[in-house]
Amino acid sequence: MRVLVTGGAGFIGSHLCERLLGDGHEVVCLDNFFTGTKQNIMRLLDDHRFELVRHDIIEPILLEVDRVFNLACPASPIHYQYNPVKTIKTSVMGTINMLGLAKRVRARILQASTSEVYGDPQVHPQPEEYWGNVNPIGIRSCYDEGKRVAETLMMDYHRQNGVDIRIVRIFNTYGPRMAVNDGRVVSNFIVQALKGEDITVYGEGQQTRSFCYVSDLVDGLVRMMACDGFTGPVNLGNPAETTILEFAKRIIALTGSRSRIVFKPLPADDPKQRQPDIRLAGEKLGWTPRVPVEQGLRETIDYFSALLGTSQP
Repeated sequence: MRVLVTGGAGFIGSHLCERLLGDGHEVVCLDNFFTGTKQNIMRLLDDHRFELVRHDIIEPILLEVDRVFNLACPASPIHYQYNPVKTIKTSVMGTINMLGLAKRVRARILQASTSEVYGDPQVHPQPEEYWGNVNPIGIRSCYDEGKRVAETLMMDYHRQNGVDIRIVRIFNTYGPRMAVNDGRVVSNFIVQALKGEDITVYGEGQQTRSFCYVSDLVDGLVRMMACDGFTGPVNLGNPAETTILEFAKRIIALTGSRSRIVFKPLPADDPKQRQPDIRLAGEKLGWTPRVPVEQGLRETIDYFSALLGTSQP
């Protein structure tokens, strides 16, 4: 098939492009390079089945494709809060443009939504039936509410126009090609540990997260796109939950770092708990994470160590 990946030069998008090429598809990678980089897809440029298009999905585009993975949107707080109006435009206007394209060429479209649609959850772990607890006027709402509207648009285009849609809610994902400066906990802790800097933990570090390795996440995306008769939404993430403080200590141990842990005030609307209920993904997609966290962390540490030119045990 001919597959469009928006945000294809980003962290997850580049791994997805690689997987799709490996599966024998033609891939059109579309990116405006706000957070994505050419370095992430450099190894793919010589493949005749790979095409790179520099474009912002806020603007309409005409392409002939069979499948659309809509991953375009800055996903870390530092990046999506840098220009919040642009962030919500990407989720709303960008999704409208991609749905219009899918409707026009009768393509199946998958929307990369997020666990952030659950906000600061009052239900734990979070099942797909939970409607969430989101602050609509907070500093994170440009991303949270943008993604919620994107899900609404997907469902309305499906009900009103018969567009063949898929919705996945992605929980914390990590692995090689994360941006050094994206401000997310895995990259933050690893970079700080490798540089011997203080590791910054917000609040008392008792908030929880669960981390899914990127190859597992990509496998879930591919399975969801291939699944007939199931629109979702479906959670994709690793249910192995840990506190942020425990996670910081784990990174220090794995890197052999002498970094100290320092505590800073908790950011506004920071979720206290985040853990996916993935029973639906297992039932409908036969999917479950397979990469152990320690193995995934070692591969991620190796990537950042090579990138930063640092040595480790």
